[in-house]
Amino acid sequence: MTKKPSRQKVFTLLVEVGRNADDGLPEGATGAALMCYASGIDEAEAVRETVAILKQADLSPLDVSGYGTLEERLAEGHDISEDEQALMQRALDENSVIVAQMTPFFGDDNAED
Repeated sequence: MTKKPSRQKVFTLLVEVGRNADDGLPEGATGAALMCYASGIDEAEAVRETVAILKQADLSPLDVSGYGTLEERLAEGHDISEDEQALMQRALDENSVIVAQMTPFFGDDNAED
C-alpha cells in the first residue's frame, strides 16, 4: 500500500496577540507579534489551526496576516534562510504550527505616528 501524497502546504503567518492572563509574555508588554509556519490544505485552514493552538497556549490572537507558501514567497523575491526553510519543513513533516519568532510590544511600539 503506497502512501498518497500530502496536499498539505506550509504557510507563513504573522499573528498579532494581545495580553491575556498567564500568556507568558514579558512583564510590561502590551502584546506581541508571532512569526508562525503552519501546515494546512489552504491558508484558511492554516490560520484556523494557528489561532486554535495559540488560544490553547493562553494567548489572545487579534490579527493574522498571511504571507503565502515557500514557493509563493520565493516567487515574490523574499530572501528565506536555510534555518527558516528547515522550520517550514518541520511544520510540514509534523503537520503542525511552529512559532519561529516572538517580538513583544512595549508601550507605544504599535502606535501609529
